[in-house]
Amino acid sequence: MSAGLAIESEALVQTRRTILVVDDAPLLRELGALFLARVGRVITAASGEEALAVARLEQPDLIVADARMPDIDGITLCRVLKQDPLLGAPRIVLLASTGDAEERERAVRAGADDVLPKPIDRVALLECARRLLADAPRGLPRISISVPIQMRHRRDEWNGLARNLSRGGIYVESRRIVAPPVEVELTMRLPESEALVASTAQVMWTRERPPGQLPGMGLRFLALDRLAARALAEWVEERTPHRHPKMEESAR
Repeated sequence: MSAGLAIESEALVQTRRTILVVDDAPLLRELGALFLARVGRVITAASGEEALAVARLEQPDLIVADARMPDIDGITLCRVLKQDPLLGAPRIVLLASTGDAEERERAVRAGADDVLPKPIDRVALLECARRLLADAPRGLPRISISVPIQMRHRRDEWNGLARNLSRGGIYVESRRIVAPPVEVELTMRLPESEALVASTAQVMWTRERPPGQLPGMGLRFLALDRLAARALAEWVEERTPHRHPKMEESAR
C-alpha cells in the first residue's frame, strides 16, 4: 500500500478525518490501516522521511507511527511534526515495540499524545483514534482510587495517597508537593492486584486544598516498562464503564 492510496470508510463521509499510518513493515502498515479505516480516511507512508512529505501535503488529523524505523524513527518524526507551525499540531500516537521504559519515556517527551504497545491491539487502537479525533478530545479514562504511594526526588522520600489513575498519569495527594516540571520516582501497587507500578513521572500541575485536606499534584508517567504499562492498561480497562453500544458494534 503506497502513500497515495487511501482506504475509504463510512466515517469519511461524516467526519472527513484523515489518518496517516507510518511503518516500515508492509504487513504491520497495512494491518494498522485496515483497523483505522473504520474511523476515517487512511493514507500510509513506509518511512519517516516519506511521512514528513505526506504529512505536509495531506495535513492529517491523526498520525500513527512505529516508534522504531531505520531512517527517521517515529519518536524523531513526532518531535519534528509537533514543532512544524504549518501542521497545526496533529495528534500523534506512537507504537512502542521494545517494551523498554526508556522508549516510552522518549515518546512522551517528544510530545506523543498516546503510546501503545506492539503488537497492535485493534480495540485499543480504535478507541485511541476515536478519542483523539473527537472535536473536543477526551482525556484517558480515569479510575478513582485511594492507594498508598511512595515518591522520591533526589535523596528525599515521602508517602502520599493516589486518588485517581489512568494509564497515562496519576493524581496524588501528599503533605509535600513539588512544582512543575519536576520529575519524581513513584512506586505503588494496583488495588486488588499484585501488579507493581514503578515509574518516573513528571509533575504537570499542582492543586491547593482547603484547611484540613491535603494538597495534590497531577503527574504523567514517563519511564514505564511494557509489563507495568500493560498491567495498568488492563486494570483501567476492566474498571472503565462499558462503551456505547454503537462503539462496540463498530469495533467488531
